[in-house]
Parts: sequence; C-alpha cells; structure tokens
Amino acid sequence: MRCVLANPPWYESGLYGVRAGSRWPHLEDPGSRYVPFPFFLAYTTALLEKNGYFPYALDAVAEKINIQTFLYKLEKIQPHLLIMEVSTPSFANDLKIVDLIRQKFGYDLKIALCGPNHLMISSDFLKNNSNIDFVFRGEYEFITLELIQALENGHELSRIDGLNYRNDNGDVIINRNRDLVNDIDVIPWPSRHHFPMAEYYDEICGEIEPVGQMWASRGCPYMCIFCVWPQLVYGGSNYRVRDPSDVADEMAWMVKTYDFKFIYFDDDTFNIGKERMLKLCSCIRERNINIPWAIMARADGMDREVLESMKSAGLYSIKYGIESADQAIVDVSGKKLDLSEALENIKITRELGIQFHLTFTFGLPGETRETCQKTLELALELNPATAQFSICTPMPGSKYYDIARQKGYLKDGDWNLYTGFNSAAIRTETLSYEELEDIRNNAQKTWDQHVLKRTRFKRFKKRLNQLKHIVFDN
Repeated sequence: MRCVLANPPWYESGLYGVRAGSRWPHLEDPGSRYVPFPFFLAYTTALLEKNGYFPYALDAVAEKINIQTFLYKLEKIQPHLLIMEVSTPSFANDLKIVDLIRQKFGYDLKIALCGPNHLMISSDFLKNNSNIDFVFRGEYEFITLELIQALENGHELSRIDGLNYRNDNGDVIINRNRDLVNDIDVIPWPSRHHFPMAEYYDEICGEIEPVGQMWASRGCPYMCIFCVWPQLVYGGSNYRVRDPSDVADEMAWMVKTYDFKFIYFDDDTFNIGKERMLKLCSCIRERNINIPWAIMARADGMDREVLESMKSAGLYSIKYGIESADQAIVDVSGKKLDLSEALENIKITRELGIQFHLTFTFGLPGETRETCQKTLELALELNPATAQFSICTPMPGSKYYDIARQKGYLKDGDWNLYTGFNSAAIRTETLSYEELEDIRNNAQKTWDQHVLKRTRFKRFKKRLNQLKHIVFDN
C-alpha cells in the first residue's frame, strides 16, 4: 500500500504558514526562515519503515511548494492512503486542499487527518465532511501502522484505538481513546532521510547553522490552561522520557550524518528530572559531541549544578517561558511557575554565559494594562538575548478556550485569527481585542527599540576599545 504522510501547503495574504512540528501553528512573513521539523510525521514514517513498509513523506511547507505542485507530486506517487497533519488556524485551508484532492483522485484514495485539532474529533465532523475517511486522535504513529495493516488484511477498524471512521452503513464510529506508549524508546528515531533536512530552521539566540532539531521527551507534567497539547495529544499531564544514552547516540548520529553544527531540543519541557539531566550531559561529554546545543526549559526547574553541567556539555542557549510578570496571573494560568525562583535561575544562566530567550504572553485571566506594562518592564530589565511577545490564544480543546467561550470573550469561528501574533481572538475582563493587539504591538515595538539601542551601545563600546588600543599602542 502506497502511503503518503503530508504537511500540506498553507499560504494566506502573502504569508506562509507553519503547522506540523510547531506547538503554535501560525503564519510567518516571507522574510522569515522558521520551519520546524515535523516530528510526528517523521516518527510515523520511521515506524512504518521498521515494519516493512515504504512510505512517502511530503512536507510542502518545508519545500515551499504551492497547492498545484503538491497535487502534482501526489499524482506522481498515486497513493492509496494520504495522511495529512492539520491544525486549527489552517483548517479552512486544509479542507479546501482535501476538496481539490477528491476532485482529482476520486474516492479510491483514502484520506486521514491528524494533528492537535479539536474541530475534527467529534462524530459530527465526519458526518458533515464526506471527503474525509478517517480522523486520528492523539499521537498517531501506531494508529497509522494499524490502519494500514487493517486496510491491507481486511481487519476490523473497530480494533484501532484512537481512530474515527465510518462503518459499512455510513455511521460514524469513534473508537476508544488510545493508551499512550509509555516506553517511547520503542519508537525508532525519526526517519529524516525522507524529509528536506536542509530546509528546517529553528533558532532562538543566533545559533550556528545548520541546526538539527530533536526530542528527548514527550508531553509535559504541567497543565497550562492555554495549551492544547496535553488535552488533545498527550492525554493529560503525561510526561515520558527517552533513555539519555539513546538521546546522545541520536545526537551524535545527526551530527555525523547531516553535519549539523548545532542541535536544538524542542521538547515541551526538557529539564524535568535532575539525575536524568546530569546523566544526559555525561553521555554527551563521553561521546565527544563537541557542538553547541539549546533547549526549551522551565526556569524554576533549574539549579546551578544542572546549568553548570549543561554548560560543560555544550549548552549554548535556553528558551524559558515566563508568560507574565504577575505571579497571580501565572498561578491562574496553571503553569505552576515560581517567578522568584525562575528569576534567580535566569540570573545564574546569565552568570554562566548561557544565552537565553524569554517568552511572554498577554491576555491571560486577570490581565490588565498595569499587568501588561509590568510584564514588558520585566522583559526589558531581564534583557534576554531574544524575546517573544504574543497574545494568549486558547485553541479549541484547551481549558482556557472553554472558560473564555463561556464568558463570551472569544471571537469564535474565525480560526485565521488564532495565531497569537498580530490578531487577538480573545479579550479579558478589562481589555478588548483591539487593546490587546495594541499592547502586544507596542511591546514588540518597544523591545525592538531596546535591541537597537543595545546593539548600538555594543558597537560604540567595541569601537571605543579599538580606539583605546590604537592610542596606547602608539
């Protein structure tokens, strides 16, 4: 059976969209280079290969191809099963692509949708969308494998946990939820040779290129009310880790195979488990993986010993999620972040010469102009290498979405607004949609001015030192 695993194209108003591999699907400016690695597509491809199949992978976002070229590539392959990873913000675009595929290939081609999208998991979705045959819920590596085996061998689809489908009578069947794979080391490393590895780009603090992206864990033990991944993908606050030795082996293999100069661990929360962190650092040192690397981590989950060990193993930069400078807002967000401890560890991070990126979001419950200003001032005071400012955008399926919808705080239905950058899909008790957009844009402008002044000062200081050397040398 010819199976294609696809990240379909997404273009709107001159912008390109990123979806598979991104925990926050959104549109990017054409001048941007950000393209995340589609982990689930690549892991699924690897699992199929391990079981004797020869799947095709088609990442239209990374390859920068339009819908016409995407259809042309499918026509050359002539697949029996097409699996497309979709998202909430891109869903209107994704469904249009499905319609075009049906027009071109008819109903002999089976089409499955997957990804963190709450809009497609109810029975009504398949009832109202006859062009789609299957919906995968949650992690989908083994759903894909079992579906292909069932279609080839005529097995009952009712046995495939996590699958939505129609039976022979046309009734929509929703199978039981799928149990998570507890030992994620049984899943083979991502099958990268099927993907355009030179096109993936994700850096936070000016890292050396090319940058390879990895996972050392899955899930997150915390339950931020604005994050859809625990609810839709990981079945709650489930956190599973890989063997540090295996992680280091993959890291060394990636450097050798693709000549990566930098590795970025894009785990939801990388640094849980002190002993595991210390062991991983030891494994990296033992293998002489002499390249820098970066992580996304909890600032209050660090300490000096771990940071020093990471630094000695090559850690160059860290992405910390702070979200707000107001502890009460952080508390109501479900993040369970101790700001005072986080700030102390950021101080240690700076002392050790590790670069850091901070993320902030406006629009959590209880947000006011005063708390937004407090957050901006904290960002300027901490002076990270880079920073991100967004508008909190709760996707359908998240706890915050349900809260905001019940209160009437959402722009419901226009999923194109659910990107968290220049458009607000939510308001708060005291801030309108427009005010949140103005606050975010002003924060970005203020930060850009701050970076410009900082850069000019560094250049001035460098030039001053050069002049001092000239004077004293003569």
